[in-house]
Amino acid sequence: MPTPPTPEHVLQQALDLVEIHGSSHLAALHCGVPRSTLDDRARTARLKGLRPTVRKDAPRIYTRQRLGRMHLVIPDVQAKPGVRTDHLDWIGNYIVEKQPDVVVCIGDFADMPSLSSYDKGMLDAEGRRYNRDVDAARKAMDRLWKPLDDWNRTRKPEEQYTPRKVLTKGNHEHRADRLAELQPELHGTISSNDLQFADWGWEVYPFLEVVQVDGIEYCHYFTSGVMGRPVSSAAAMLRERQRSCTQGHVQFTDMAIHRKTQNIGLFAGICYLHNEKYLGPQGNDTRRQIVVKHEVSEGRYDPMFVSLKFLEKAYG
Repeated sequence: MPTPPTPEHVLQQALDLVEIHGSSHLAALHCGVPRSTLDDRARTARLKGLRPTVRKDAPRIYTRQRLGRMHLVIPDVQAKPGVRTDHLDWIGNYIVEKQPDVVVCIGDFADMPSLSSYDKGMLDAEGRRYNRDVDAARKAMDRLWKPLDDWNRTRKPEEQYTPRKVLTKGNHEHRADRLAELQPELHGTISSNDLQFADWGWEVYPFLEVVQVDGIEYCHYFTSGVMGRPVSSAAAMLRERQRSCTQGHVQFTDMAIHRKTQNIGLFAGICYLHNEKYLGPQGNDTRRQIVVKHEVSEGRYDPMFVSLKFLEKAYG
């Protein structure tokens, strides 16, 4: 014989129990009813259009309360004509969902290949144009912040989400400034300000200027020695700076934690989907990610690496 349908008052009771206790798991523990039974009944009740008849006024046991502040770091994106930037949609949606207190772009968001001095005159350099580089970077930045713009557009001013945005320019953006320095006739006609990052609300810091946020130093890269060369490792950077510090610039991820102070030196890796020809097969086999810092307070934090593969699965 077919199983008789569950009476509607029983479905309503299951729905109310889940509401009162905050989850079917807690309701099952309290009432001695199997969780699967409560899940099935509550699901059936919702399909029938039933709604809870009670509301729990007190906070539920499991509330998502943030411990300390939260930073989200976007490593080198190197946006340029002809490469994929759909991962910026995923990151934008992740930002809207998690709502970090601070978003940090560590530099080299724009690649600016037309200003590269390394392959000038080679076949790969044919067809490059400065205005196309600028346009590609600005379109990529639009993709990153479109989910937040859409979110805020449908909400009251007091409900809108406005994180602090910190951007430290990288050596790729600095290519425009360096060219104007080397060719004075271009001064005033070309600069990294053409990217207009401030239009999206970024606090923009010049190349190699260090900015400190909640006790953590951020810069595109940190230097060592009188020649100003980039530090070679996270451990070397930690010794040089003597506090928590994060940089981009290199294509690999590296982290060092001081055993006593718990300061963290971090190379954030890369945040792009394309391969770079100059890196070769082994150089392109690297982590592609964003970095989330939880419980940020006076330079200390818990790091979490979120891969682009995960973001694609969640938001792609």
